[in-house]
Parts: sequence; C-alpha cells; structure tokens
Amino acid sequence: MTTKYLSGVGLGLRREMIDELLPDIPSSVDFWEVAPENWIPLGGKFQKNLQHFTKMNNFVAHGLSLSIGSPDPLDINFVKEVKTFLDQHEILYYSEHLSYCSGNGHMYDLMPIPFTEEAVKYVVQRVKQVQDILERPLVLENVSYYAAPGQEMSEQEFTLSVLQESGCLMLLDVNNIYVNSINHNYDAEAFLEAMPSNKIVYGHIAGHYDETDTLKVDTHGADVIEPVWKLLEKAYQVHGVFPTLLERDFNIPPINELLLEVDKIKQIQQKFCTKKLKQYSA
Repeated sequence: MTTKYLSGVGLGLRREMIDELLPDIPSSVDFWEVAPENWIPLGGKFQKNLQHFTKMNNFVAHGLSLSIGSPDPLDINFVKEVKTFLDQHEILYYSEHLSYCSGNGHMYDLMPIPFTEEAVKYVVQRVKQVQDILERPLVLENVSYYAAPGQEMSEQEFTLSVLQESGCLMLLDVNNIYVNSINHNYDAEAFLEAMPSNKIVYGHIAGHYDETDTLKVDTHGADVIEPVWKLLEKAYQVHGVFPTLLERDFNIPPINELLLEVDKIKQIQQKFCTKKLKQYSA
C-alpha cells in the first residue's frame, strides 16, 4: 500500500461533483471522503474518474450501511466488498457511525443503539469481526440521536466503552456533540474533553437545522454556525489539531462557496498551530 498522509482539511466527494472538480481539483482540500456504497457497484466513467482522484489525493472512506449495532447478522459479503474497495484505492481509514440502520430490512436512517452494557459487548464483538476482515482498524463516529431507548448509561460512557474495549479508532463529529448537547441537555465541552485524544483519527464539522431552540436536527444541509466553530476551536485546544472534514450532503452550494468554509477550518487550525498537527499514515 502506498504511504499517504491524512492531515489538514477535507471535503466529501459526491458523484455529481466530479465534473465540476475535474481536471482542476482544488489544492486547498487536503483530503477527500467517499462513501463506498455510492461507488462499489459502478464501473466505466465513474470508476475511472474516482481512480483518477484517489491516485492524486488522500482519501478516507465513510460508510453508510455497515449497521454496526443492528440486531441483524453482520453482512459479511458487504464488509468483504468494502475491503476490496479500500485496497483498490489504497485507502487505510474506513469510518462508520456508532448506530444502526437495519433490522429485518434497511431503514434508511441512523437509529440509536441502546446505551447499555449488553449493547457495548454486542457492538464490540461486531467491531472486532469487521476489523479482522478489513485488516484495518474501524473508525467509529459519535452520532446525533433523538431518543435513548433502554438507557442505562450516558452517551459518553457508552462511546468510551466501545472505543476502549473494541480497539477501534474515532471520528470526532463536533456538530453532533453540539446537537446532542442541546437536545439532551448536557455540557458539550465536558463531553468533548472526555474523548480519548489518542483515538481521534479525524473530525467532522457541519451545519444543522433548528427545529426549535431546544431541538436541533443534524442535516448537513446548512452553513456551520458560530457555536459549532467555537466548539471546534475547543476540540483543537484539548486534543491537538486533527484533520477535519466539512460535511455538506444537500443544499450543496457551488464549490467556490464550500471552499470558504474549508478555508475557515484552515484558519482555525493555523490559530492552534503551536500544537502538533496530527498526521496519519494512509
């Protein structure tokens, strides 16, 4: 596998963005994130363009349907397809959501895993199984959630237990911490500080929708707001400057507008450049 480095600021790559980005790929984007599910079944022009991207740039893969906490059996064939995709494009890091999206069928949404000791053990076993197949560490993202069925421990305790017991790594989503802190009335900075610095591979930042003053919906469809920018600064203060990706999944503006927020992440990273910039071999 070719040695690459994950650092700086990233942006998600969607199929509809390809024509706009090629051949002049923005140099201000240090790495790109791609969902394997959107590319695995494709060939022809799409596959050729993606290979062009991945040869020239640093990439991470961010999955949508692993469903690590599902009551359904783990989809072994799918995990093997993901490994083939990662190997083909020389991508080391594959991240997924600490949630599930299937149960007697696909639910097309991220559902909350019960915060219980039993669920910790169940998820840890499945994470280890995935890592054995991928021959890579799985990177799990702290997710937004709107209900906590059967809760026996806090989100923080649950997240830390899975990270510690499975040996997996972490994708730190700053916006999700902010959204959850409002919706579930906890201290965002305290949650942030409790996360293990040595597990954080990279981060996400995004916009959300204000349903009410006390209900925020994680949409990735708007600009990042000031309190979330401030929380990103806090994250860098606590954990060092980690690679950070701007998420935008709909209401996607032209690339030049997206790059304004990319540049803002860079400016914040430079503000904390006295702390060592994390780099991860990929």
